[in-house]
Amino acid sequence: MALGVQTLNVLKFCTVDQMLPRLEKIESQLKVCEKALNDFLDGKRISFPRFYFVSVNDLLDILSNGNNPEKVNKHCSKIYQAIKNMTLTTDKGSERPTALDMVTCVGSETVIFTSPLKLVGKVERYMLDVIDTMRTSLRDYAIKSIENRYKLDKVKWIENDPAQIALLVNAMDWSQQSEKAFALIQGGDLDALKSYHKELVNALT
Repeated sequence: MALGVQTLNVLKFCTVDQMLPRLEKIESQLKVCEKALNDFLDGKRISFPRFYFVSVNDLLDILSNGNNPEKVNKHCSKIYQAIKNMTLTTDKGSERPTALDMVTCVGSETVIFTSPLKLVGKVERYMLDVIDTMRTSLRDYAIKSIENRYKLDKVKWIENDPAQIALLVNAMDWSQQSEKAFALIQGGDLDALKSYHKELVNALT
């Protein structure tokens, strides 16, 4: 192949003695390498299915930097929906960083993990741990938000929680209050639903 760099004329290069068998051999070797690489990537995709939705170039970059979570962090938006990145911190004397929160890429919001997560092990392993930590944190926020729904002023309650949790708990509350209104109608209070509607309108205004 060094000859190809030196020979600027394509015809002369292609007509060099035994060039075709050499090129065919190189092609067959490349196919072997390509198959081995695809088998390796498929194994990683099976371990962490979200890798199926990442381009080959991005996946190779993630895997090659798996021991360096700071470099993997920039790929968060390709793996976790609406997440731009995580805030990482490294303790003195520690080789791996700890994830403290997740930062959204829609609008501007930071959700602090209720339990900081140290990113250890293989990249597909700690990415699964990140998903578990996200779920646990959102569940913890939801439980606390349900408790605070009527303890706090509504505006303060909304500002106090992540947007996703505020929407979830508000929808839960609406469902419960609507079912309560229907139960009151069955009990003879025909204006129960109208009263709840008026209450919602007053809350919005």
